[in-house]
Amino acid sequence: MAASTALISSTPRAFASAKSSSLAASSISKPQSQTLTFPKSFTGLRLPSPSRSISLSRGSHSAKSFAVKASAELPLVGNVAPDFEAEAVFDQEFIKVKLSEYIGKKYVILFFYPLDFTFVCPTEITAFSDRHAEFEALNTEVLGVSVDSVFSHLAWVQTDRKSGGLGDLKYPLVSDVTKSISKSYGVLIPDQGIALRGLFIIDKEGVIQHSTINNLAIGRSVDETKRTLQALQFVQDNPDEVCPAGWKPGEKSMKPDPKLSKEYFSAI
Repeated sequence: MAASTALISSTPRAFASAKSSSLAASSISKPQSQTLTFPKSFTGLRLPSPSRSISLSRGSHSAKSFAVKASAELPLVGNVAPDFEAEAVFDQEFIKVKLSEYIGKKYVILFFYPLDFTFVCPTEITAFSDRHAEFEALNTEVLGVSVDSVFSHLAWVQTDRKSGGLGDLKYPLVSDVTKSISKSYGVLIPDQGIALRGLFIIDKEGVIQHSTINNLAIGRSVDETKRTLQALQFVQDNPDEVCPAGWKPGEKSMKPDPKLSKEYFSAI
């Protein structure tokens, strides 16, 4: 238990600086990438890995559709969610959960958290459970995942909330002891063997439509997850509409057209 807690609260090592003198010499003609340094007092972070530069350039594009389907490469958004079958705890029993069984039936909120019996995690897990009925009304299932065993999940569920436990939950907690699920969703921290706080909204076709990943010390918002889900369902039911920033059900949407969009802008 002490070792697990140390993983979450450890301070990141210093980030590596410039690679070589030859790189410095070449910087005369080429822009030099910046190096991020995290303050030592900022705990609960994964260790930074070497940065990747992404070049963005303007080019010709088609305006045929705003329903984008991604390629077979990352990011996961726009692609079919990686399927998995794993043991889980629900209603204080061990069950099997297979993601693809929800296809054609329900939306899925799939969220990862680092470890059982920690600090931020129970606040998120119980918050989703307390509002499970709201997601159920939106034809959506919630699934929580960590690298802990089902025995650890069960013990945590059987621990009272006032003692840092979860109490009974209204959705399954999935066990990813092999870490294969966390790895397939790109949230695994390899050198720590735990997952970042990744959250994915998967539609009824099994396609990931939204993802967000927080570092270990930062909890997620149930309100924003629900709002994003509602926006997704709205644009899928109304394919000729898009949702502006902060959109909520009942508010004005927008037409994805240079002329028709002015109706929205003129009204705000």
